[in-house]
Amino acid sequence: MGLPKRGHLEHASGLVTAALASVRPVGATAATAAESGRRLRPKLVYGTAALLLLIAAILAAADVGEKAGRLSDWQAFVLGVTQGLTELLPISSSGHLILVPWIADWHYLEAHPSFNKTFDVALHLGTLVAVVAYFWEDVVRYVRAWFHSVRQRAVTTTDERIAWWIFAATIPAAIAGAVGEEPIAIFLAVFAILLWLADRLPQERRIGQLGFWPAFLIGVSQILALMPGVSRSGITITTGRFYRLDRDAAARFAFLLLIPIVFGAVVYKGIKHVVLESLPAGSVGPFIVGTLAAAAVGLVAIELLLGYLRRHDYTPFVIYRLVLAGAILIVIASGWRSAHF
Repeated sequence: MGLPKRGHLEHASGLVTAALASVRPVGATAATAAESGRRLRPKLVYGTAALLLLIAAILAAADVGEKAGRLSDWQAFVLGVTQGLTELLPISSSGHLILVPWIADWHYLEAHPSFNKTFDVALHLGTLVAVVAYFWEDVVRYVRAWFHSVRQRAVTTTDERIAWWIFAATIPAAIAGAVGEEPIAIFLAVFAILLWLADRLPQERRIGQLGFWPAFLIGVSQILALMPGVSRSGITITTGRFYRLDRDAAARFAFLLLIPIVFGAVVYKGIKHVVLESLPAGSVGPFIVGTLAAAAVGLVAIELLLGYLRRHDYTPFVIYRLVLAGAILIVIASGWRSAHF
């Protein structure tokens, strides 16, 4: 029959209290043990990515599922590669998915917003697959830890704390509504400077040492990523570095937060735009090609970024964002492309 209402409330209250109470210093040894930073073998990552890219390229070359006058398989391939690379690096995937068709003078997605929304689901599914595959051991460990803490009505281990930090950081973005598009170049530049400033701070914490409210506020910062040019991973990493997470931990937390957020978006948009609405003719090929390309490049992007951050800082991404912002303004000022994206 289940617990009475009061029991449910006490249960929930106990878990929240336990999570908040667990916001206490965690020893570096304990945090490191829970965040061992295990990586997939590079040969496995690159081999899988190469296979997926090869399949996507073959399908595109064969024009599988393509229909004349619609988004081509090769355009979907390019956009899939763009999604896989920019979703997982702090340089804004939403901004690049607008800029690439803009600079290439592709108008189909702009002229067909319904198709664009559905295609967006396919691209995000690709990067979701990449992140889940790369962090599979972490995902299983944190899901088990979360359910264990729920059953025990207590938060006692570092893994359980991290699971609740991810939960807390997911809430704000999950309830945020869509906002209007803003100038991409300005956001690329402004948030590049913020990332540079945050990255000058000391590296003092791992994820397990973060705390409930800092994790929640990192989640709040993700709402800004609804504006093209901000970058979800970029703003998450920036906020994490302001809380003095080390560079590797900030990137890992950003990747782990992608899973519940993008999974929820893929399920919601998939039901709304794929299940409840019929797919337009010529959709299947570009969807498959785009998903495979995004997953392949996403795997490589994760491996390269985590490997890079073990020895370097985020400065190259700051420079790239500033250069790209300047290039956009020059293109618009020259009249080569209009300011309408």
